[in-house]
Amino acid sequence: MASNDMALNDDYLVYPLRRHGYDHERFEWSMLGERAPITWPGGKTLAVWINISLQCYPLDQRGVPFKVPNGMTMPYPDLRHFSLRDYGNRVGIYRVLKALAAHNITPTFAINAQLAEQTPYLVQRLKEHGGEFIAHGWNMDHLHYGGQPIEEEAELVQRSVDTLRRVTGQPVRGWLSPAKHQSFNTLDLLAENGIEYCADWVNDDLPYACATHTGHLTMMPLATEIEDQFVMSQNLHSEDSWATQVKDAFDFLLEESREQGGRLFALNLHPWLVGQPHRIACLEDVLAHISGHADVWQAPAGEILDAFHQAEEQA
Repeated sequence: MASNDMALNDDYLVYPLRRHGYDHERFEWSMLGERAPITWPGGKTLAVWINISLQCYPLDQRGVPFKVPNGMTMPYPDLRHFSLRDYGNRVGIYRVLKALAAHNITPTFAINAQLAEQTPYLVQRLKEHGGEFIAHGWNMDHLHYGGQPIEEEAELVQRSVDTLRRVTGQPVRGWLSPAKHQSFNTLDLLAENGIEYCADWVNDDLPYACATHTGHLTMMPLATEIEDQFVMSQNLHSEDSWATQVKDAFDFLLEESREQGGRLFALNLHPWLVGQPHRIACLEDVLAHISGHADVWQAPAGEILDAFHQAEEQA
């Protein structure tokens, strides 16, 4: 029998926001199939967002509050995994850029601010290719998490955003958290620093408004289920299986967009994975499939966001 010391507080089962929909006020309950259909620029039905994640994994990771996926796994110094991650920023990214250019795809670059600051030659090459930069935190060992002192997280967000704006010369409107992990304060801190959209949450196939205490913010869902590191690195599927899954997801959303109204197809890529010699052909196959349809509009995330807002006003 439990002692009185284990008794629950009287307010444990009290939910002030218990109601139809959600028990929070970050966004409204909304069924995708019941929304007014939208159309993308040029009368296209499917918007395509290709996101390239460029990341800095410190060799001596703190692992606070957890070890980030794809981080160092062996006893220090884990030079094998450290150099494999670095491969993407030294070699793999250039193969990825070549594949994107071959299919006239303008990407979005989610880059750790520390990496951008330390590798100006990489940033210059990305700017020459063309695309939008979004903030990806400081590095892959500085996570945002529940219980983190708000002063610490506020400094981390501001440092990440300000550094990337200074280094790239772009306004930096978007954010992707390292490991897509947040605290309850993250969204408010993003809006406070002029961030217009966040790519962390994956509960939709269209952008949607997200409330903060400090300004307007839109959630831009960046699919996890088909990203390369989730399928190949975590689920341990082959690169051929990954390519098939991506094309299946694209085909389904394209057909649904034709029948029900505009949809967003978002694909996240990591150059240390798909930039490998034995995988780049699979990426080229995926990009050829995506770019070969007349109903597709491809653009960086910020342009897709602007077009979505315009389509909403006209719907």
